[in-house]
Amino acid sequence: MKLVQISDAGKKKYGLVAGEKFIDSKYLAEVLNTDLPEDFSEFIQSWARLQNSLQMAEEHLSHPTQDGLPLDRVRILAPVIHPPKIICLGLNYATHVNESNANPPSEPIVFMKPRTTIIGPHDDIVSPSITHQLDYEVELAVVIGKECKRIGENDALDYVLGYMVLNDVTARDLQRRERQWFRAKGLDTYAPTGPWIVTKDELNIDDIRLTTKVNGELRQDGSTKDMIFKVKFLISWLSQGMTLEPGDIISTGTPSGVGVYMKQPTFLKEGDTVEAEVEGIGSLRNRVRFE
Repeated sequence: MKLVQISDAGKKKYGLVAGEKFIDSKYLAEVLNTDLPEDFSEFIQSWARLQNSLQMAEEHLSHPTQDGLPLDRVRILAPVIHPPKIICLGLNYATHVNESNANPPSEPIVFMKPRTTIIGPHDDIVSPSITHQLDYEVELAVVIGKECKRIGENDALDYVLGYMVLNDVTARDLQRRERQWFRAKGLDTYAPTGPWIVTKDELNIDDIRLTTKVNGELRQDGSTKDMIFKVKFLISWLSQGMTLEPGDIISTGTPSGVGVYMKQPTFLKEGDTVEAEVEGIGSLRNRVRFE
C-alpha cells in the first residue's frame, strides 16, 4: 500500500495511490467502516489501531471502486510534514566509508535534522549563500508507526509503518569547517522526502537499489545490502533509552557516489535537477536554487 499526501486546488488531502491515481481517505474510511482523522499526521498516530483492519482490507484497497484523481493533476506533498524526530545515520554504507577514506564505525553515527528541512518530492531545494558546496545523498527512510522503547532487534520491524525516499542534502564546506553536522545538514529544504510511504508489507528492504542522477547523469548506484548497520538493528539500538514515536523518520545512510568524493569534486549548481530513487518506492525530483 502506498500512503500519500497531496494538495488539490490548495486543499490538503491524504489517501492512497492506486496505479496512477490518488484515492481519497474517504474511500479508506468506507472500506474500513470507521471514521478517520482529517489530518495525515493524526492518521499515522492511529496506525497501531488501524493496521490490522487495513491489512484485512488490502484486496479492496488495491482495486478501489472509487474513481481517483490522476496524480499528474495534483501536487504531491511530503508524506510526513511534522515528524516528532528526524534521525539520520552517517557512514552506514561500506562503499561510502571507503570513498571517504574513513574507518568503519564500531557503533552507528547519529545526527538529527530539524523539521524545517522537509520538502516534498518535487519542491525546489533552496540553499542559502552561506554554502558553495551543496551535495546530495539518496537514502532509505523508515517511518515509525507505533511507539516503542527498549525493543529487541527481532521485534523492531513490528513498529514500522513503512518506507520512503529521503535526500540528505548537505553543505560540505560547513560540514568540514564546523565540528558538528547539524547545521550542514539541517538548513531549510535540505530533506526532500516522499513521494509516498510504502507500507512495510510491500517491500523487502534487505537488497534494494538506491540511485541518484544529476541532470540525468547517474552519480550514485548502491544497494541496501551494503548497509553496515541494518534497519532492524538501528531501530532496536535507537530505542534503548529513546522513545520512538509514530511519525518519527529514521534515514539510514547513503551509498558511494556523492559529489564531494568524485575524482574532481563536483557540487550542485543553480538549476540542477537531482533525482533520488529507491527501488520499490519511487523517486524524488528536485530542482536546485540558491538564495
